[in-house]
Amino acid sequence: MDRASHSRNRRMLVGLFGLVFGMVGLSFAAVPLYDLFCRVTGYGGTTQVAEETPDRVLDREIRIRFMADTNRDLPWDFAPEEREVTMQVGEAGLAFYTAENLSDVPVTGMAAYNVLPPKAGIYFNKIQCFCFDEQTLAPGQSVSMPVYFFVDPAIDDDPNLDEVRTITLSYTFFRSGSDESEAEAVDIEDRSADAGTGSTTTLAAATGR
Repeated sequence: MDRASHSRNRRMLVGLFGLVFGMVGLSFAAVPLYDLFCRVTGYGGTTQVAEETPDRVLDREIRIRFMADTNRDLPWDFAPEEREVTMQVGEAGLAFYTAENLSDVPVTGMAAYNVLPPKAGIYFNKIQCFCFDEQTLAPGQSVSMPVYFFVDPAIDDDPNLDEVRTITLSYTFFRSGSDESEAEAVDIEDRSADAGTGSTTTLAAATGR
């Protein structure tokens, strides 16, 4: 093989390695980039986060409905304290959700959320929310969790949202991954302890002690 061919093959090999590493890098970046895209555009009903309320309130009224769902692996009763409110666009609203641990052990959960219609997500702003924060409830414990929010007055300038008179804020609580890991560890310890006790009992029976 001449020197020119060797050089071309080397460049091709380097290029292939670069392509592979680039694809791996993009796969790791895909989730945070998609999350950023959703937060900026409101795609998929992703709401916005704000630090303060807007400086204007419109005459336009909008109804906010509250929905709650609980994953079957989470032994909680989770529901909004009120089903809906009617407020003005730009006005700050405060709603509460209640969660109760129905089991006899501490359980940790985490909530995900979205809004309907999805195109309204970019205008629905939350100042305070319990979403994406782990909540650990003791056996039988009940808590009230606030959501402080507003609908951005900019919604009035979007002709695609002219017909929107109701926005639904929906939360789903899931069992936290860390809670599941702890539960599995405890279960393994319990089964190991039971196995050890069983072995001791069998040995005692066999030796007559």
